[in-house]
Amino acid sequence: MIKGIIFDFDGLILDTETHHFRILQEMFGEHGTEMPIERWQQEIGTQSGFSTFGYLQEQIGREIDQEGLKRELEERFHSTLAEEGARDGVEDYLKRAKELGLKIGLASSSDYGWVSKYLRNLGLFDYFECIKTSDDVEKVKPDPALYLQAAHCLGLQPEQCLVFEDSANGALAAKRAGMGCVIVPNAVTHTMDFCEVEHRLDSMADMPLHDLIEHIKSRKVSN
Repeated sequence: MIKGIIFDFDGLILDTETHHFRILQEMFGEHGTEMPIERWQQEIGTQSGFSTFGYLQEQIGREIDQEGLKRELEERFHSTLAEEGARDGVEDYLKRAKELGLKIGLASSSDYGWVSKYLRNLGLFDYFECIKTSDDVEKVKPDPALYLQAAHCLGLQPEQCLVFEDSANGALAAKRAGMGCVIVPNAVTHTMDFCEVEHRLDSMADMPLHDLIEHIKSRKVSN
């Protein structure tokens, strides 16, 4: 029985992924090249140590001010996100989860400062009983540690949790943790090669939470 839901943050609640990639493409274009989406997708939902502007420097074959470009990216990114709202259906799912008596957690490969800042900006922070981030684990997604810690924090067993993810790394982490997973990809992640999950939505606005849970329960029975 599903007793709790656990959300990813970047790309799922707030579509940081699409804006981040768009700004990167603009900056790469200013240097006469581009970031292949297939290469960037490998970095979504995890932390591999990949150097974005080191990659740019390799592509163009000359020295660039990598630190200056990092600062420029951060400024442009934060400016864009300040005007961005949550993805469609997110707050409705959170409200409905409360009404259904479900516990609500969050597990993100980003750090707590980042996640908490934007949850507060969106007015969603107080919905979450537990927030686990990269500050809490040695390995982020696709390692299952974040989801296992979130479940423990909520007082639930992994099989009692349903995860919502937008990335392949995140979905893999959820399944490795022994949890059900619904993917809600965004414009940057929708072409990713996902592992087998319980359901896929284009938007949370497409199906009410209660109907989704009933659909997943019926699938388990039929299987």
